[in-house]
Amino acid sequence: MGYFKDAVTGVSWVGVLRLTTRGIALGKYFILGRILDPVQFGIFGIASLVLAFLEIITETGINVFLIQQGEDIKNYLNTAWVVSIGRGFVIGIVVLILGPLISNFFKSPEVLPLLNLIALLAVARGFINPAVIKFQKDLRFDKDFVFRFFIYFIDALVAVIVAYYTKSTLSFIWGMIAGVIVEIILSFVFIKPKPELKFESVKAKKVISRGKWLTAAGLFNYLFHQGDDIIIGRALGTLSLGYYQMAYKLSTFPITEIADVFGKVTFPVYVKIAKDKKRLKKAFIKTTLVISILTIPFGIILFLFSREIILIILGEKWLSIIPLIKLLTLFGIIRTISGSCSALFLAIKKQEYVTIFTLFSIGGLLISIFPLMNKFGLYGAAVAPLVGSLIALPVAMYYLFRVFR
Repeated sequence: MGYFKDAVTGVSWVGVLRLTTRGIALGKYFILGRILDPVQFGIFGIASLVLAFLEIITETGINVFLIQQGEDIKNYLNTAWVVSIGRGFVIGIVVLILGPLISNFFKSPEVLPLLNLIALLAVARGFINPAVIKFQKDLRFDKDFVFRFFIYFIDALVAVIVAYYTKSTLSFIWGMIAGVIVEIILSFVFIKPKPELKFESVKAKKVISRGKWLTAAGLFNYLFHQGDDIIIGRALGTLSLGYYQMAYKLSTFPITEIADVFGKVTFPVYVKIAKDKKRLKKAFIKTTLVISILTIPFGIILFLFSREIILIILGEKWLSIIPLIKLLTLFGIIRTISGSCSALFLAIKKQEYVTIFTLFSIGGLLISIFPLMNKFGLYGAAVAPLVGSLIALPVAMYYLFRVFR
């Protein structure tokens, strides 16, 4: 009962945190949508795709590893920080080297200045104190709320100010850099223990060995959720990508944020009750039921009133994304319900299950997106994620029954 109370308290705090921080993030995005045009959003979309991809393929899984450990995270903190710093420099160097090639691939020379700034952002992120994970590990979501709120606020404030005065796509990145600088400072001033530049290869190998499935799962998850962006950006151009990404955020954010709140809270709770299968099953069913009750009404509202929502938030220049929003809203609902399995599988150290059902999602997306896009253009591309999620759903259910049988 104690963990259920912790979970309820955690959901309350994380719910407030996500509502506030995502509200700030969406507010920033929508304000920039009024200031900048869809092409500029497409250019930023390309840059963010590159950063996300490099972060995924260099993912060490250290955060999940630290939460899974019953021992004090201090034993792994120094090594984790050194690995994080090294990872940041690797990403930064790769971005600088591949920048011109990426620009040519997407036929968008305007993206090159953004990639140069993103290299700096990647290096800076590596210096964040890994001990920030203690908030989630110890179920101290109240402190996490204050910490994250300030970071998101600075990010949004700087981005909007820079965009207002410069009308530049670089405003996105300057906001992110400001947020990271604040996070580094706060992570060392207010969070203990503080890491030192000490590296132990044995501990690093242990982390990386367990993290290999997370890296694979992250890569497959990236390909599923950003593969369509890459294809659209390459085949249809930055304008179509800008429209698509705005529709994606507007239609899936309100729905998937609910699931993300529960996922963040239930993961450490599931870890604590992982050996009690009956209790674990009961907790999972309750969580999935609540997620469904909360997300489906949001999806219905977005589907029925997409035109009114766009006019209020973004203005007439974005009206062409209405059909995209309707399609992606359906995808968001299915993704949210099936995605609730991920926290459970990670908690019982079955990372490979997440990897496999995500792989099926990618297969469905890649098989369907090209013929759909060739026939229906951008709107056909929006159907592909829905196809992928429907194909992966039975696979996730199979592993779920396997866990609880």
